[in-house]
Amino acid sequence: MPYSTILLHTNDVGITSLTLNRPEKHNALSGQMIAEITDAAKTLADGATSRAVILDARGKSYCAGADLSWMKEQMTATRAQRIAEARNLAEMLFHLNALPVPLIAKVHGSAFGGGVGLISVCDTVFCSKNATFSLTEVKLGLIPATISPYVCAKIGEAHARHSALSARIMTADEAKHIGLITNIVDDLDAATKAEANHYLSLPPAAIAASKALFRSLGPTIDQSVIDQTIERLADTWENPEAMEGVAAFFEKRPPNWIV
Repeated sequence: MPYSTILLHTNDVGITSLTLNRPEKHNALSGQMIAEITDAAKTLADGATSRAVILDARGKSYCAGADLSWMKEQMTATRAQRIAEARNLAEMLFHLNALPVPLIAKVHGSAFGGGVGLISVCDTVFCSKNATFSLTEVKLGLIPATISPYVCAKIGEAHARHSALSARIMTADEAKHIGLITNIVDDLDAATKAEANHYLSLPPAAIAASKALFRSLGPTIDQSVIDQTIERLADTWENPEAMEGVAAFFEKRPPNWIV
């Protein structure tokens, strides 16, 4: 598949960069980007050339979450279409989470909503000091449905509940405190490059087996859990609050629940 919303490159020693490439949209996850990331993840999992993957982004923001134009389309879609789109998003996260090589997030700027979901499927997360994070979905009358299993696995239920219900913006220090971030660094390029190169000295089969082991020992994220999140997201897209929240965003006005 030719890519237009991401960049994928593997260097001579097996370090792959998977770069979000919609800087003009703050790397918001459109239907096309979701499909391209999924295809890239499958390609990387099936190949034997990558030893580590860096999940990077171009532009001012890491990822603003789901593209609201894509969200708006779901408001008038059929139930079957909503389920299909929600499943595409869930499958993207599943395939990234299941990569048999280390997945390293290189975060700058803001990571909101689905951007936090992307971070949550990574094994190691470096960010700049000015990075900010938020589970913003409830501000729009939505819920962090398909990302929720991975967010819970990353930061635990207590932190996930507080972060999702409040939709507050976290600093890099706050994100590190709850376990979303591995480390805050001055030089993102140097830190992520050093982390990726570290895995070149380790046996790839043992890395893959260890990663699979800890996934199996953590919170269960099986097909039944994924299906539940898909249904809940489709339900939310049918909810009048979500329709009002997304409409208010595009009309640049406060939603009707603000008093």
